[in-house]
Amino acid sequence: MSEGSSSPIATAVPSKNASKASLEKTRMESIDEKLDYTSEKALDTATHPNHDRDVEKAALASTAVQLGDEKVTVGANEGAVANGSEKSTISLRQERIYMAVLCWCMFLTGWNSATLGPLLPTIQKHYHVNYAIVSMIFVSTCCGTIPGSVASGYLTDRLGFGKLIALGAFLQLGTYSVLAAAPPFPVFCIIYMLNGLAGALQTASCNIFVTGMAPENRPSNLGIMHAMFGTGALVAPLVATQFAQQRHWSFHYLTSLGFAAVNNVLVIVVFKWKRQEQLIPEAASRRAANAPDAESSNGGNKLLQIWRLPTVHFMSLFLFLYVGSEITTGGWIFTYLLNYRGGGPSAGYVSSGFFGGLTLGRVALLQVNRKIGPERVIYIYTVLSIALELTIWFVPNLIENAVAVSFVGVFLGPFYPILLGVAARKLPKRLLAGSIGWMSACGQVGSAMFPFVTGAIASKHGVQVLQPLLVAMMSALLLLWFLAMRSKVPGGP
Repeated sequence: MSEGSSSPIATAVPSKNASKASLEKTRMESIDEKLDYTSEKALDTATHPNHDRDVEKAALASTAVQLGDEKVTVGANEGAVANGSEKSTISLRQERIYMAVLCWCMFLTGWNSATLGPLLPTIQKHYHVNYAIVSMIFVSTCCGTIPGSVASGYLTDRLGFGKLIALGAFLQLGTYSVLAAAPPFPVFCIIYMLNGLAGALQTASCNIFVTGMAPENRPSNLGIMHAMFGTGALVAPLVATQFAQQRHWSFHYLTSLGFAAVNNVLVIVVFKWKRQEQLIPEAASRRAANAPDAESSNGGNKLLQIWRLPTVHFMSLFLFLYVGSEITTGGWIFTYLLNYRGGGPSAGYVSSGFFGGLTLGRVALLQVNRKIGPERVIYIYTVLSIALELTIWFVPNLIENAVAVSFVGVFLGPFYPILLGVAARKLPKRLLAGSIGWMSACGQVGSAMFPFVTGAIASKHGVQVLQPLLVAMMSALLLLWFLAMRSKVPGGP
């Protein structure tokens, strides 16, 4: 083999060395790229200090945890709260389940509130009492609702939403079982006091829970939930009127007992004794974002901070008169039409017309409220309600009065959810639960005080005092709403 000839071994060695050189070159290029990226990242971090945090937030926002058949986004809520846009971390399906149970609670509350109207004349005859004495039922209810509403904020912090609403549901179940037996009148009143306590705990819990949900859904959720209150109040007189004409009139409360049993099962199965922060994770983020610093939290407890807010007091007085006029109308309109408009037992259905109007107004007027604005629309609805009350006062026609009562319900219906929505926007989030509890308590005081005052005055002057009293109360609503909207809230959102 001559020197210039090429052998297979000689050819293979350079080829292997070339392959190693190629791999080494590729590795060095990769290292150079990493060094270049590191240098660029360092330069970018120096220019944009928040770059790393933004990248981490974006990574967190894309992380999802599978819970059953629903996805819950993790970490996105923190960034959303920081940027001022809050998005719900619970699925639409889960939110609808929560709302369905809350609506059932409010249905039962409305049912309970509207039951007495058609039964009042029968209760008077059964216990042989006059207007003033039978009105003590309203006072007894008030004695239970005041402590329940005032303590609801504190109890929510201590026990949690799930335990508190279950406690109210169980207590209400027990009261209906006793009322169905038509106990002696003093016992009847005491049981109504406990019934008022149970209803107050559930109503405050429902309001607090919904105001803690995503702001974009809050107005519609409040409107729907309080429409269910009106639905319960619509159905109750229809059923109570039938029982009022029977010997065993108190068996009406057996129907209430059945509804309360369903309510107990629902709140326990769905809410599972849990706190609101466990059911709606972003509620904890909102509360943390609006929590006071250490200095302000040591300056006084929440109740004192609430009492220092004029807006809360104006809204509380507004609900004091509003709920008072609502329950007074539903409770006494049947007696008024019976004695002064020649109505018969079927006039008890007018109470259903009033509460049916409440239901319709809370749903049908949602778009009107948004278009005109919640602050201004209250003035319009109040003036229209006063005009209708004047026709009931001065036009002695049963049919006209019945229709007017229903339309009064339509225009009064949106008041409560509108006020809660405005309160959620104006008041500091850390004080919202306690403020709602205080306002609800004032509303419940009005719901007991004004029906009682109406009954006491009617004992001497007749039930015709109903219309002048309602017109005066609605006129005062205009002034209180004006003051509530003009008052400033330090530390508000």
